[in-house]
Amino acid sequence: MTERSILIPEGLEGQRIDSALSKLLGLSRTAAAEICADGGVQLAGRVVGKSDRVTAGERLDVVMPEPKRPLEVVPDPVPGMRIVHDDESFVVVDKPVGVAAHPALGWTGPTVVGGLAAAGYGIATSGAPERQGVVQRLDVGTSGLMVVAKSEFAYSVLKRAFKERTVEKTYHAVVQGLPDPVLGTIEAPIARHPRHDGLYAVHSEGKHAVTHYEVIEAHRRASLLEIHLETGRTHQIRVHFSALRHPCAGDLPYGADPVLAKHLGLERQWLHAVKLGFSHPESGDWVEFTSEYPQDLQTALDRLRAS
Repeated sequence: MTERSILIPEGLEGQRIDSALSKLLGLSRTAAAEICADGGVQLAGRVVGKSDRVTAGERLDVVMPEPKRPLEVVPDPVPGMRIVHDDESFVVVDKPVGVAAHPALGWTGPTVVGGLAAAGYGIATSGAPERQGVVQRLDVGTSGLMVVAKSEFAYSVLKRAFKERTVEKTYHAVVQGLPDPVLGTIEAPIARHPRHDGLYAVHSEGKHAVTHYEVIEAHRRASLLEIHLETGRTHQIRVHFSALRHPCAGDLPYGADPVLAKHLGLERQWLHAVKLGFSHPESGDWVEFTSEYPQDLQTALDRLRAS
């Protein structure tokens, strides 16, 4: 165990303990919250929780836990994960719902990289051990197209392409109600939710985020949208449409109507990555890949059309 003592600077006055700890020690909010939960944080001599607030000038004492073993990729077949494209540079998969992109703390389910390893695919070694080759991620509850680099050169090229926003990422989503206008852009910064761990929210101090959308079907209770992401923030589509009060159907954590979700038979958000396009890392030629709706989303859409 390592003990750290820090005086709270004026710039952090009034912030939550987990947020302040994250900024002072370079930890993730999740890691900071875990230290608080273990009773490892004291402010001015008293044990505090993650949601308590700091005061400038007071002393923060932190007991740092021993470093955890690094996460490892465990080969594990992923039923329903389809290989859309495979060459020497990269592999494109159609990710089923309930599958994470890579191993993460607290996640014990299947992963894309574990599924690829089990199928004998060799991927790039660039990146953290648990996310080697991963240049983009999809939420566990979001299905659709995802690319994983196989060569080190492809990793660097694709990583830069996503950073420079030259990749075309197209999603379809069913959102509650009818957005106005029916063709528009949402530009609003996104940050971790101040009160709900694991969720995100539109916040003035968040990261810049831009979402373009177009309504392609309007129904009585919900609408089918085509969405193009200019940026790639965590939960971006879910957060932006929730902020507009048009949450993705079935997305209960972001305010979706549980009655509508039950009517449509949804147990997750209606959100699918339908198209992915980018310049091939080796040839420079433009390549595009598409994915059809999985059965649960197609069934929900059919029910919506019939209602």
